[in-house]
This record gives sequence, structure tokens and C-alpha cells, in this order.
Amino acid sequence: MDEDVYKGVNDTDPEQRGTPVGRRVFLGTLGLGALGVLAAPKLQSGLEGLLGGAADQDPTGLTGLLPNGGGFRYYSVASSVPRKNADTYRLKVDGLVDHPTTYTLADLKALPQTRMVRDVQCVTGWRVPDTPFEGVRLSRLLDAAGVRPTARAIRFTCFDGTYTESLTLRQARRADVLVALRMQDKDLGHSHGGPVRLYVAPMYFYKSAKWLSGITVTDEVRPGYWEERGYDVDAWVGRSNGRDDEPTS
Repeated sequence: MDEDVYKGVNDTDPEQRGTPVGRRVFLGTLGLGALGVLAAPKLQSGLEGLLGGAADQDPTGLTGLLPNGGGFRYYSVASSVPRKNADTYRLKVDGLVDHPTTYTLADLKALPQTRMVRDVQCVTGWRVPDTPFEGVRLSRLLDAAGVRPTARAIRFTCFDGTYTESLTLRQARRADVLVALRMQDKDLGHSHGGPVRLYVAPMYFYKSAKWLSGITVTDEVRPGYWEERGYDVDAWVGRSNGRDDEPTS
């Protein structure tokens, strides 16, 4: 699996940022995306040729919306994303906490790791089954920070400088929510959101923010990048929208 789909539009033009055009185009690929997962690379390469080349060469960004044979495709809401490594990566935990903390990549790797294998589900309908993720439970970082009684939610920021996400505090404390360092049994590469991304197993994949750089504890849910553009804040797979019947541990 080469790359993963990340719903979005290319934000090179600030005047286009936040317009509904990108969302309509993306939703219009629902049937095409499902077909692309099944039809393998020949269809993919033909479509890329029709649209003008590979995703990183196509100024429209449309090829970035087409799943390849492996089911994943790279796409970002930012025009470019800086690369981070073990020397430059930092993850800040702050907000309504008693002990604000900044983690290096080595710090995160030194903590107990949780591995889980789940299906990755996109809101447009495609799915990649049995995908392993490994990392630190988000609840462990929150406990170490000392969440204050007034806290109700978490806001996530990313070092692409654009994308944000959110969870309620209860959602964030679930056992199946990770600060992920590995995917498919190897370290997260840049195109998969590495070196660290959020992984929210029971929700659609747009909630699993790539290039994670900030975890801020807040007093209310603040809609993320795509929620501000019409997507569900509570993005349970199957669109249960607010029902949370699974255990937290």
C-alpha cells in the first residue's frame, strides 16, 4: 500500500480555501473510488493519464483522489508539508492540563506501545481491511498531563499548518484511539502522516489526523478542518453519530 487518501482540496490559492468545490469533487468520486479499489492499477494508470499525470504532477489534485490497487492514496489539504524526523519532530500536549509536556519521537517510542488491527474506512465508501497500527494510547498521554476537571474535549493540530481535528474527552480516552508511530508493521512514512499521526479506529479515516504536532485539552469541542466544511463531528463508522457503546478499556 503506497499512499493513503486524505480528503481535501489543494489550498495553494487562499481564495479557494474552504469553498465547497473541493468537497463536491471529492464526494463525486465515491463510486469511482470504490471501483478503483476493485479494478487495480490498469484503471488507475489510465485515469491518471487522462487527468494529466501522477498526483504530484497534476495541478488539479484530482489524481490524488483516486485509490490505487492497494486501496490507499496520498492526499493533503495543504499545498506542501514539511518533513520531520527523529531530530526535528515534537508533539506538544497543553491546554487544560496540570503538566504541559513536549514529546520527542524517542520519548513516544519509549512509552508502552499498543498494537491493533482494524479496517480503515473512508467516508466515501472504500475500505482497507485488517490494517495494523501501533502506538501510544492517547489516554496515557492525557493521564500523564493531568487533565483538569473543566476539560471536555481535545483539539488536534498538525505540522502541515492547516489541518485540525477534535474529539470529546470521552472519545479520546477510548482504548482504540492511538498516537500512532507505526502502520502495517513499519514506521509511519511521511506520506502516511509520519512520523506520528492520530488513529481513531472506530471513526471514519478523516478523524485520524496526519502529521500530528499538537494535542490541546479544551473546555468544548471545536470542529476540525472538515467539520467546518460540513462533515460530521462525531464520525462513527456507520454514521451512528453520537452513540458510543464500546468500552473505554
